[in-house]
Amino acid sequence: MSQFIESVRQKLRALRYSYRTEKSYLRWMRAYIRYHNYQHPNTLGEAEIDAYLSHLANTKNVSAATQTQALCALVFMYKKCLGYEELTLQFGFSKKPKNLPVVISTEEAKQIIGKLSGKYHLIASLLFGAGLRTNEVLRLRIKDINFDNNTIFIFRGKGAKDRYSLLPKSLIEPLKHQINVAKKAHQKDLNEGFGLTSLPPSLHRKYKNALKDTSWQYIFPSNNRCVHPIDGYICRHHIHETAFRKQLRQAVLATKIDKRVTAHTFRHSFATELLRSGSDIRTVQELLGHSDIRTTQVYTHVIGDKYSGTKSPVD
Repeated sequence: MSQFIESVRQKLRALRYSYRTEKSYLRWMRAYIRYHNYQHPNTLGEAEIDAYLSHLANTKNVSAATQTQALCALVFMYKKCLGYEELTLQFGFSKKPKNLPVVISTEEAKQIIGKLSGKYHLIASLLFGAGLRTNEVLRLRIKDINFDNNTIFIFRGKGAKDRYSLLPKSLIEPLKHQINVAKKAHQKDLNEGFGLTSLPPSLHRKYKNALKDTSWQYIFPSNNRCVHPIDGYICRHHIHETAFRKQLRQAVLATKIDKRVTAHTFRHSFATELLRSGSDIRTVQELLGHSDIRTTQVYTHVIGDKYSGTKSPVD
């Protein structure tokens, strides 16, 4: 069975799926095979897929998003790897509930950020000040910061789209300090005979000679070197998302703010504050990297513009 999983892995890489998607899809495929007593997927069909998805919904009580992710993984396996062109699943995609984003005020954001220190303080400040996603902040490289025109270049954000965002002036000096920290770590690696940065496989082949350049180093490097999961060379990756999330969780508890605050809450709050202050919705859409303006319009509902100043009768 491991040989089959390896063939799926190679197919995912050939089709340029991200490493994150690769890990997720393979995890669901293994779970599906275990559920059916390690039978080869070629001997299983639509009824077995429906049975497994029903198991996730009724026994495991997974969310609609998790259920859909599992279904996408299985559809990929059967269509792309096993050649099943037609799949008439009875289950279908689960309907994801439409939830409005939780936002925090500028004052609340400052309280939380104030409880963080060092690089974690800077990461949270970039989330709130530039509207970036967590992985977009952590994947920032030295070359992505332009101090001349105060912009941040986001390379291959969600949907593999490039964009620019704002560089808050108050973060210029902290960023310069963190870049110096990253440069020192890189110089230490070079002195010890290493110094390669982590790159996606396609870029590793294209920019092989640039892997030791300072400009390609991560601004928030990991404390330890690692082996690249695909190409096998020793490199220095960026810090893991969970490291920041743990620090953020402690900061939120320390402020005693009674809201469910995650790293993505800062991005929601960035968009809400821009719209509240009168920024054009198209500008906000570009800064956030939304393909559809309807995604950005959710934030107008959060700030109450949907109701055009309507007052409650009790007031």
